[in-house]
Amino acid sequence: MAMRHLRLGDTTVDILLDGVFEASRDILIHNGGEAALASALARWGDRPFSVDVNVALLRGPRGVDLVDAGTGTTWGPGLGHARSALAACGVAPDAVDRVFLTHLHGDHAYGLLDGAAPYFPRADVVLPEAELAFYTDPAERARLPEARHGGFDIAAAVTAAYGERLRPVPFGPVAPGVELVPLPGHTPGQGGFLVTGGGSTLLLLGDALHLEVEQAADPDFGTVYDLDPGLAAETRRAVLDRAAAEGWIVAGGHLRGFGRVARDGAGFRILPLS
Repeated sequence: MAMRHLRLGDTTVDILLDGVFEASRDILIHNGGEAALASALARWGDRPFSVDVNVALLRGPRGVDLVDAGTGTTWGPGLGHARSALAACGVAPDAVDRVFLTHLHGDHAYGLLDGAAPYFPRADVVLPEAELAFYTDPAERARLPEARHGGFDIAAAVTAAYGERLRPVPFGPVAPGVELVPLPGHTPGQGGFLVTGGGSTLLLLGDALHLEVEQAADPDFGTVYDLDPGLAAETRRAVLDRAAAEGWIVAGGHLRGFGRVARDGAGFRILPLS
C-alpha cells in the first residue's frame, strides 16, 4: 500500500509519515495459543516488528483536519516528522481546525502537545467519549499494571492543554461527512473515522490493524499493545469484513497508504490503490 494521496469529492486526504516504529518480534502474540503463535512466527521469520506511524491530513470545505497527531517530540529522532510534513504541505499549527483522535496512545496523541501547551492553538480535539472516560478513571488506572498507564498520563496532559476544546463525543456523526465508529480492543474506547465524499467512503481505522498483510490474513495475530487481544481480533475481523462488503477504502495509523479489502479464504487481503 504505497498511494498516500486521495481525493474524496471536494476533500483531499494525505497520509503523512511521522516515522517508523521498530520493536523486537517478541511483542507479537496469537489468540490461538502457543502452537498458533509458533506457526505465525515461523512465517514471520527473524525480522523485527516495523511499522509506519501516520497522521492523516484532510483539507476541504470543513477546513483543515487531522486524524491523529503523531508522536511530537517524545519518541526520539526517528519519529515526530509529521510536523515537518505538515509544514511542507503549507499547513501551520494554527491553521488546523480539528484533530480527530482515534485513541490515547503516545504515537497518536503526543503530537497534540508542545510541552504542556497545545501544539495546535486553534484546534478542537474530537475523540471517543468512551476512550476519554476510560483513561480518566482512577479505578481503571489502579486495575492495570504500571506499564499500561501511559494512556492515563496522556489523557491528563491533553485535557490540561486543550481544556474546553477537548470534545469527547459518542459514536456517530461528528462533523459533515465524518462519522466516528467503534473499534474497541486495542484500547477500550478506540474509534475509527469514516469520511465520505465523491461517492466513496474512507475508513481511517487507527490501530485496529498494525500489520496490513499478516493481520489481514490472520486477524487473531496480534501484539502486546492490544489491551484486550481477544476483542481486538473480533474488531479486526468485523471491520475488515464490513470494509470488504461496503467497498470502503481503508488507511490507518500504521498502514502504508490507501487500499481496499478483499476476502481471501478465512482471512482478508488489503489491495493497494493505484
